[in-house]
Amino acid sequence: MNGTSGLRRGLTAVGLAAMVALPGSVTAVAATAPISSQHKAAEAGSARLGENLEAVHEAGMPGIQAAVSRKGRSWTGAAGVADTHTDRPLEAGFGHRVGSVTKTFTATAVLRQVSVGRVELDAPIGRYLPELVPGERGERITVRMLLNHTSGITDYFPVVFSSLTRGSLADLERNRFRYHSPEELITAGLEQPATNEPGQGWAYSNTNYIIAGELLREVTGQSPERYITREIIRPLGLRDTYFPRLNPFIPGPNSKAYEALYHQPERRGEYSVYSPTALRAAGALISTPTDLNRFYDALLGGELLDESLLAEMRETVAVPNSPTLRYGLGLMRFETPACGAMWGHEGTVPGMSTLSLHSADGKRQLSYGLNLTKYQRLDENGLPLIHAIDRRLGTLQVNAVCGASGTASTASPSGSEVALLADLHRLNR
Repeated sequence: MNGTSGLRRGLTAVGLAAMVALPGSVTAVAATAPISSQHKAAEAGSARLGENLEAVHEAGMPGIQAAVSRKGRSWTGAAGVADTHTDRPLEAGFGHRVGSVTKTFTATAVLRQVSVGRVELDAPIGRYLPELVPGERGERITVRMLLNHTSGITDYFPVVFSSLTRGSLADLERNRFRYHSPEELITAGLEQPATNEPGQGWAYSNTNYIIAGELLREVTGQSPERYITREIIRPLGLRDTYFPRLNPFIPGPNSKAYEALYHQPERRGEYSVYSPTALRAAGALISTPTDLNRFYDALLGGELLDESLLAEMRETVAVPNSPTLRYGLGLMRFETPACGAMWGHEGTVPGMSTLSLHSADGKRQLSYGLNLTKYQRLDENGLPLIHAIDRRLGTLQVNAVCGASGTASTASPSGSEVALLADLHRLNR
């Protein structure tokens, strides 16, 4: 992989937005600071981001784009290619499928309905959707349990796309343009044995968020996509963030999406085009790293939810066998010794992955998108082995958000930063 011309292209775009205050933030540079000092700091941050992105590309990632924000300064950049056959460069701001980062948007939308009294967090979901989640499960599973993945409802994705569990891309090909109704996806999850008793364990499940989307439909009278767009995306001015609805394409400039499936198939698949109905409110959103930074800045800064509901969102439960992750209401807490506690979410769909990390005060932010997924090989236990890409991504995390005094660090990642990525890989198995 490293030897192809597509993987040897240099940095294709590093955009500089230093000295521009982000919405809702204040620039960190004092008014009396010399302009030359401001420019030097901006150029240094831009160059460091470019170097880190190029290192990820050189480690084997076809293309990566990122946005970094530190105390009012921001940088965007990209490295590598959007298409390995044509060597078309990847550029910052290309449309990117952000997968489960969608869950933070959906959870925020549900909590906004909690704020106006249409939904109760600890009410049974059967109160609102008795036909979709009937019987005892509808009576025992609460809205909160859906949002923090303690419902016990099995994930539909490995059921609908079961060939993935056997090292085959066949079901991705078979379902590429198939329409999946919410009812179909929910039924696929509910028909499987429960992962745990309601509220008594944690198991990541996209089914929970398809149900949460239907809850929004029930209480607002609008599709979840329309409601989230009206209440969150448009008011925040996220011009590059949208639900594709039935459109299998990513409108505008975008990258190919390469799925390696741990090198089990004979060749990797390309999935930039497919029906988004398989993901819906659980993972269909298209966005950019810059828009994601703006969204999380607004969320963590109290623009979207009041303090009490934001506190509910940050009330986390343990993720089994993970020293680095805890899960709130559509919000992940990442524990790292170099950066401290960071908030955000990870997202993976076939061929594209995203990680969005943010300090609690919103002053340190990193969002990035990759166009190759499951690039590791598996060990004898079927778990992903750490790849050179993971180590370079760990360095990017440290250098982008963990430095002192507003200046990015040049330290190497600790074991914990790499462990964080390993934990996220295991969640996406």
